[in-house]
Amino acid sequence: MQNALYITATGPRNGKSAIALGTMQMLTRTMRSVAIFRPIIDEPPELDDLDPDISLMLDYFKLDMEYSETFAYTHAEAREMINMGARHQILENILQKFKTLQEKHKFVLCVGTDFTGKDPVLEFELNIDIAANLGCPVMLVTSGENKTVDEIIDSIQLVMDGLSRYSIDVAATVINWANLSQTEIDNLRKHFNKDGIAPLIYTIPEEPTISKPTINDVRKHLKAEVLFGHNRMDSLVGDYLVAAMHVDNMLQYIAKDQLIITPGDRTDVLLTAIVSRLSIAMPDIAGILLTGGLRLPTDIRNMIEGWTGAPLPILLTEMHTYKTIMSLQKISGVIDADDVRKINTVLGLYERYVNAGEIASRMSMQRSVRTTPMMFEFELIERAKNNRMRIVLAEGEEERILQATDILLRREVADIILLGNVDKIKQKAGVLNLDIDKATLIDPVKSEKFESYKKTYCEFRKSKGITMVQANDIMADATYFATMMVKLDDADGMVSGAVNTTAHTIRPAFEFIKTKPGFSVVSSVFLMCLKNRVLVFGDCAVNPNPTAPQLAEIALASAHTASVFGIEPRVAMLSYSTGDSGKGADVDVVVEATKIAREKAPTLALEGPLQYDAAIDPTVAKTKMPDSLVAGCATVFIFPDLNTGNNTYKAVQRAASALAIGPVLQGLNKPVNDLSRGCTVPDIVNTVAITAVQAGAAKDVNN
Repeated sequence: MQNALYITATGPRNGKSAIALGTMQMLTRTMRSVAIFRPIIDEPPELDDLDPDISLMLDYFKLDMEYSETFAYTHAEAREMINMGARHQILENILQKFKTLQEKHKFVLCVGTDFTGKDPVLEFELNIDIAANLGCPVMLVTSGENKTVDEIIDSIQLVMDGLSRYSIDVAATVINWANLSQTEIDNLRKHFNKDGIAPLIYTIPEEPTISKPTINDVRKHLKAEVLFGHNRMDSLVGDYLVAAMHVDNMLQYIAKDQLIITPGDRTDVLLTAIVSRLSIAMPDIAGILLTGGLRLPTDIRNMIEGWTGAPLPILLTEMHTYKTIMSLQKISGVIDADDVRKINTVLGLYERYVNAGEIASRMSMQRSVRTTPMMFEFELIERAKNNRMRIVLAEGEEERILQATDILLRREVADIILLGNVDKIKQKAGVLNLDIDKATLIDPVKSEKFESYKKTYCEFRKSKGITMVQANDIMADATYFATMMVKLDDADGMVSGAVNTTAHTIRPAFEFIKTKPGFSVVSSVFLMCLKNRVLVFGDCAVNPNPTAPQLAEIALASAHTASVFGIEPRVAMLSYSTGDSGKGADVDVVVEATKIAREKAPTLALEGPLQYDAAIDPTVAKTKMPDSLVAGCATVFIFPDLNTGNNTYKAVQRAASALAIGPVLQGLNKPVNDLSRGCTVPDIVNTVAITAVQAGAAKDVNN
């Protein structure tokens, strides 16, 4: 089994960082302890600056490493030692540091140099020399930009010829920015077929948004001050426009994603640029960069703040205009850990065009038997992607919903339907610089199905005396409209609650989605992602004081939910008593619920009553219930009431730094899920993925 991989580009600016990011995702999804190692890094611009590739890996994947462990030399240190004839010593020290990491981690991902030196051929040979001495297979990253398939074949062949004198396995070759047809890709792979073994060669088409710098990259590169638009720093910069002319003429040159550069005293240019950003008739510029250190007059600042903050980022640099332009020519699109759009674009492309399973199989990498929170989140996304569902988001005008939609579409997690005022949705997405073009936008009242929906609702609720006038008002509510879409199979699942209350989110589902056959209650679980495992806690959000039959239903529904998400259900019916050690009405409810659940599902691993410590701790279980198949190894924990469940999940979440995903509603005929009004964008992404997985599982059962 291979426990290391060396990623090296074949030259400068080949997109190595993006491939390293995707590969690290593949590794952390299957292994518990992965390290990042860069034998040689570039000199940081400032003393306290970190290598951007290493910083990204440490922050985004939460790797358990110190920064000092992640590299051996800077480029200047290595060059000096090579010039002194100490190349062998460099290799020895790199090997020693690498071996130390191997002792501490299951896998080490090595990332080669950045090719900022003057001789890329010698630098490539150095990377291969290092990989050979570390005993690592290599993943080659090369560029297919503006190249024909024959030119790509020639360039790869040249590299392979150079590798022939080394005993190195090439695990895979990734060709970035290659716009090739499937026939050309097949011919490319056929050319390098050796002894009947097809090489792992993957091509990734050009995606300009990855290589484009963001406003935040500009800020860091120029050490500029942010005057306005702190929440718009991820806007992409496609081009620069130096605006020194009259504004009438400037308007002719404005283009999408431009950064307009102008001296700080040209307030006419500044205000015209802001107005152009607000106008739907003009292209959306990325931002404004004021030069010369010239600060805005107070009246102008107050005017901009009166727009409820600037609709775009405005930066100020001390450099004069010419020096600013010269400096911007050297900027590159670094991927930061907080750059959600770029990261998800990279991961989406990697998942679509690189077969991670093939690489893992070729390298004989073993999957960890333990599951970390990051592994679970990745697995959740993969499960959703495998069976693309249509998920409707009722609160389509909410910023967090729009940001999550951008991510979900980039990762191809689900087909998204957004409800709300279509013009407002498009305007907000434009201001936020989000790509939601692949989402379906629906204004409920203007929908062609509005009339049929309200008639259907009136029919469903006629026993409650609902009139057509009332149905008209009710169906104009986006949550009701979204739920009706799910009911009538115009969507596969619904998510709401970022703005609305839980009651408002789930009330429509109670009215006409209804519960599954055999179930009388809707309940919920939280998927609790601890450091090395995932547990299911139910019910922590819906039922205050369930009866014994209801508690049994919750147990069976929670066991099914666990199975849907790849967790083997071993159900613990929790109480303050284990076995027959305690008495009382509360214990009796759990005893009765356990009996009912066993009768309904005799093959399910289920035990109760159990105290929490006996359910989770094998040592305690040996003492209190030694013959149980559940005690000590439970995965599904059923709490006797809402008070206990809600407090326990929050205590575990805070005390154990666990990731709590949910609440996940269960027991409904079709999936509807609720968000917290304080939810984050990642929470929304996870909830949509959960809803998609539930919808896919329901369709599999029905088919």
